[in-house]
Amino acid sequence: MSGRNWTELFFLDEAVAMAAGHRPCAYCRRSHYNAFLDAWGENLKAPQMDAVLHNARAVHGARRLQTHKAEARDLPDGTFIKTDRAYLLSNGAAFPYAPTGYGAAKPRPTGLVCVLTAPPMIAVLRGGYTPHLHPSAG
Repeated sequence: MSGRNWTELFFLDEAVAMAAGHRPCAYCRRSHYNAFLDAWGENLKAPQMDAVLHNARAVHGARRLQTHKAEARDLPDGTFIKTDRAYLLSNGAAFPYAPTGYGAAKPRPTGLVCVLTAPPMIAVLRGGYTPHLHPSAG
């Protein structure tokens, strides 16, 4: 770790990072950060966004993510859900997640699903931000 004002975190792709509550780095991924900020819709600084994201993702006093329920049809591409396992929603399908890549596309679920991606990140996806996906996501 650098010991600076950031922590080096590495994920399979940006959709996984967003589901974990992390935004693009303003230092090393500036163009992505600017696009993310535009999609956020408010003129906030990185520490303010980080506070909102932390409150939306972390279960206070536990080492797990908050989840919520939503209609699958209403969720934007780039959202992670959990049924029998974690899935990425993209291009009308659900891709099973594994740390090394996504499995073959499955039909997108219908009805209420458990959503892993926090509401502020879903708002960013709806605001037009398109996460960079691992090639195995099609």
